[in-house]
Amino acid sequence: MSAWMRWAPAGVLVAGCLLVAGQREQVAAPLAAPLASVPSDFQGLTAKDVTIDADQQKVAGMSSYLMRVFKRDSLDVMSLYVGYYDYQRQGKSIHSPKNCLPGAGWEPMSHTVVPVTIDGTAHPVNRYLLGKGQARALVYYWYEGRGRVAADEYKVKWELLRDAALTGRTEEALVRLVIPLAPDVKATQPAAERLRKLLPSVAQADSLALAAAMRYIPAVMRALPKPAAT
Repeated sequence: MSAWMRWAPAGVLVAGCLLVAGQREQVAAPLAAPLASVPSDFQGLTAKDVTIDADQQKVAGMSSYLMRVFKRDSLDVMSLYVGYYDYQRQGKSIHSPKNCLPGAGWEPMSHTVVPVTIDGTAHPVNRYLLGKGQARALVYYWYEGRGRVAADEYKVKWELLRDAALTGRTEEALVRLVIPLAPDVKATQPAAERLRKLLPSVAQADSLALAAAMRYIPAVMRALPKPAAT
């Protein structure tokens, strides 16, 4: 582990203590456009918006959300989730997938940060390969808001504290793509063999996720409020 990673939690804590003393009153920032306006057409897939039940919404605490499932021949190929918080405080803040996914039984098999280049600008995105029993999934996620796209949770927290102190603005969105992969089971099982033919390989899933991230980073940004002037 690098020295930065070892000292990052302590650094954020100290910075937070210093900034909170001068923190402005929080300002709720409404969306510039409904999240449902984010385009649903993508690579010829059939898209359907899904409702998250009230209990899950209460736990997550988002102000607005989009949960969209993309299908091919009735098979789930990818899901897009956008959870928007018009302001953040204790009890109403983004829950990192890094912490939530293991709680749901998914274990990380690998993690990297990949650059997604749009109009010459590289945006960092978290890439996780997950396993749950024989199931496998590829997850891309990032944080988007106040004019920025970020992957590092410590950097996100620092910028949240700084902007709260300087502008009173803490709005942000978590954007997550999930692509189910062929299960890790013996090909002699007929059902598994069928899924293996229908579901993408890791390389194919990466290509799909990268294309989706390139499409939805700017699409989500257009729905978010304009950043505050400093």
